[in-house]
Amino acid sequence: MKPVIGITTDVKDDGRQILKSEYVQAIIRAGGLPFIVPVGVEENAAQIAGMLDGLLLSGGHDINPLLFHEEPHRALGGVSPERDASELVLAKEMAKLDKPILGICRGLQVINVAFGGTLLQDIYKQSTGELIQHIQQAPNDHATHFVQLTQGSLLETIAGKEKIVVNSFHHQALKDAAPGFRVTGVASDGIIEVLESENHRFILGVQWHPEQLLKKDDAVSLRIFEKFIEECKKESPVTTV
Repeated sequence: MKPVIGITTDVKDDGRQILKSEYVQAIIRAGGLPFIVPVGVEENAAQIAGMLDGLLLSGGHDINPLLFHEEPHRALGGVSPERDASELVLAKEMAKLDKPILGICRGLQVINVAFGGTLLQDIYKQSTGELIQHIQQAPNDHATHFVQLTQGSLLETIAGKEKIVVNSFHHQALKDAAPGFRVTGVASDGIIEVLESENHRFILGVQWHPEQLLKKDDAVSLRIFEKFIEECKKESPVTTV
């Protein structure tokens, strides 16, 4: 049996819920069975978590800064309170069951906020020093900057090397890592690119879009999804109720 992987949707201003096909294709290619999880299911998050083998938190809008006790910065982009509510509780319910979570771009930020971390609402207004380009002008399947990985970390083990090259489409980023999590990858300008749980068997967040890089058969991106699916095939050590 293939593991069932829930993938969260984005929400447009007109109410449409959408999901780019690259997320679905990445899960299929890695051996999983994708199951689209819509916004608005937070009251049933525990039941959904019990049904899923893994959760993929996809990219999208900014996160409401009130969720990490900050006022909105003038450079804050569009937020989706309904999506925030669904994803935060889904992440917590999956973690209670010690089921794997993979967060991509916004998904990394959701993981951090869900467990008590904070964000830079806009890296170009709130960071010190010279930043590289984090909203690339190149095609989305083209890698544009380096990420240095911590030796011995989960992602360094997956990648098989300490320095990788990634794509980039974000103006928010992690500020303070959540308790129980550690930063294991940074860009050359210090922007946090990877977050891993120290207390769960597989909770991994990346700031870039490996599902887009897979369109050009990027080997590290494929291994990320394959490792995620491999972990999702394992039985959760926590008994569901």
